[in-house]
Amino acid sequence: MSKCIYVLNGPNLNLLGTRQPEVYGHETLADVQQRLLERAAQLGFEIEFFQSNSEGDIIDKIHEARSRADGIIINPAAYSHTSVAILDALNTFEQPVIEVHISNIHRRESFRHHSFVSARAEGVIAGLGTKGYLLALEHFVDAGQ
Repeated sequence: MSKCIYVLNGPNLNLLGTRQPEVYGHETLADVQQRLLERAAQLGFEIEFFQSNSEGDIIDKIHEARSRADGIIINPAAYSHTSVAILDALNTFEQPVIEVHISNIHRRESFRHHSFVSARAEGVIAGLGTKGYLLALEHFVDAGQ
């Protein structure tokens, strides 16, 4: 049975490729999903890919992951800086969590420098563009998840 990694994406990432391409690039979220699915298949992993602009929907997916996933890759987007609720949900998940940010949040506005999610994440990948998702997936392989 292959391992399952949940890839969760927060608000406005559905606009990836058209929203602020100078910050986030031209690749769409569908492009990211396709690359991850292809790489995961090569590695013997399944991917459950999800995006929502609603905090509650993301929390529901984290709850679902508790019984289905071997790990979570999460780009909480703006919820990184505001959502104690997502942190609390992640704290109920007993498997590894990797936080991904397309941009380097530490080179942006000061309110983006703090992430509640980072308190739960085993690792944080920021500023490497959408490649961060692939690096997070590779980490699960290297860690034997």
